[in-house]
Amino acid sequence: MAAHFGRRLRKGATTTAVAAAAVAALSASQAPGVTSAAAGSDGNAAGSTTPPASTATGDSPYYTDLPPLNTPNKPGATPQTPVVTGSSEAGIPATVLDAYKRAEASLTTSDPACRLPWQLLAAIGKVESGHASGGRVSADGTTTSPILGPVLNGVGFANISDTDDGAYDGDRTHDRAVGPMQFIPSTWDGWGQDGNGDGAKDPNNIYDAALAAGKYLCADGRDLSQSAGMERAILSYNHSQEYLRTVLSWFEFYNRGTHEVPDGTGVLPVDRSDDDVTPGTTPTTPVAPGPAPAKPAAAKPPAKPPVPPKPPTPSKPKPGDGTSTPTPTEGVARIEDAASGTLAATAGAEFGERVKVRAENRGGTAVGKADIAFEIVGDTDARFTKGRKKVLVATGADGIAVAPVLRAGEKTGDFTIRVTVNGRNLPGVEYLASVVARQADALERTGGKELTAVTGAEFAEEIELKASLKGATAAGVAVTATMITDAEDPAENTEGPCFKDEDGKSVRSLTGLKTDENGVLVLPKIYADDQAGVFQLRLTTEGGATLTLELKVTAAPVIGTEPVDGTEPAVDPEPQG
Repeated sequence: MAAHFGRRLRKGATTTAVAAAAVAALSASQAPGVTSAAAGSDGNAAGSTTPPASTATGDSPYYTDLPPLNTPNKPGATPQTPVVTGSSEAGIPATVLDAYKRAEASLTTSDPACRLPWQLLAAIGKVESGHASGGRVSADGTTTSPILGPVLNGVGFANISDTDDGAYDGDRTHDRAVGPMQFIPSTWDGWGQDGNGDGAKDPNNIYDAALAAGKYLCADGRDLSQSAGMERAILSYNHSQEYLRTVLSWFEFYNRGTHEVPDGTGVLPVDRSDDDVTPGTTPTTPVAPGPAPAKPAAAKPPAKPPVPPKPPTPSKPKPGDGTSTPTPTEGVARIEDAASGTLAATAGAEFGERVKVRAENRGGTAVGKADIAFEIVGDTDARFTKGRKKVLVATGADGIAVAPVLRAGEKTGDFTIRVTVNGRNLPGVEYLASVVARQADALERTGGKELTAVTGAEFAEEIELKASLKGATAAGVAVTATMITDAEDPAENTEGPCFKDEDGKSVRSLTGLKTDENGVLVLPKIYADDQAGVFQLRLTTEGGATLTLELKVTAAPVIGTEPVDGTEPAVDPEPQG
């Protein structure tokens, strides 16, 4: 225990010195930064209110490595501005750096009073994930492997019961921090963003996560150019004074200058706040692809006196080594379709069929209690229960997992349901799903007055329609209205009655009209041109409903002739019998 205390004391002293130096540098430059409260020992930054108990990360562990310094200050000496010597530590992977800067640009437009500096996002991204594991991300910014924090089960960490049914973190019992900026699922549900414009909000995507982090830091009207606002923002992310000091140290470091490095080549930190664990606990470190590179020589701390070795801890048995029994999920060798039906639905309605798969081991025996992931893939707004794109379902005793009810959105077309064994690199199963437009098989006009107008005037009678499907109200049905030449040959008519667009131009065909929740649609006003006669308006819907209406246009009556001597115009005499 003495060795453990000494190590923490030295780490805290070094961090405090760096934070104090950062204060001096920021004060001199008038850049957004910190105050002397950064070195405080209480639970809150001086001059700030207590941040909410529920933080963005659930106070999960983080990397505690500090920026490289030239020469540490001697004890008792006046803190001096750190001199950066580790150029490799100043490198930020290209895609990750772009995500930080894009988030700053977005917040500059949407919340200019916040004054979010991208260097703050970089500092948090550094301590949370080492810039998404050194830039191991795809072209669209998604991490190549999941980055998950420890299980927040109250053993050495916070106790947060599952809030996402395992959709984000793969754990249906407790929550875990997820992705490059380490959001816990409940926070992501409220703050998730689509930072790369792909239509999804993915905590594993650095563009989405960086923008979400920026909005979270800017919450409650914070001004991040003020030290108090910045401190409150950082503490709301992780309620720890050590965390505050570490983030501020990197913030100052990145304010001095950074450079772009290729994705996948960034320097990974190695020291974590959960390196020393209370006896009897077992932390789960975040999953990061590939081994962590060694620290640069410039970043090595001063030599420490030797400490007594810790008693050896028995290694945790691994599945398949003969000392433990694989979990049900680890025992799955393959999954196959279990007689799923055709996946088709009308926009806004539930799919009548649900995806079903069966999990088997190598011997072909059903595997129960295995976690199966169902994920919606493609350009669609269809969602599972509670609006989720991805859900985990445990197989039953028969090895079968059934996806939750799937509801179609308003986007029509095809998309894919992808089914995999959660956390396993096994072939999955994919299903094609289709959404068709809302339909009606009957369309009628309410009201029976004749539709008439004189040339050059508008039709006074309003046209109200009602759509139905198998006798029931058909809400949200798309209706097309077209002026046609003839019922037998319904080509669009270029003369006669017309609609008007927003610029007042004549339009003789309208699409995108929809019935309301009662199946009712009121058509826009119709205008007559200078052509008299009987014309036809054709109305159609998906599902086969068709209705043709007659529009009668008569010539405007002649009131008189133009006078030639300034007198009143003559009036036609009444016709004689």
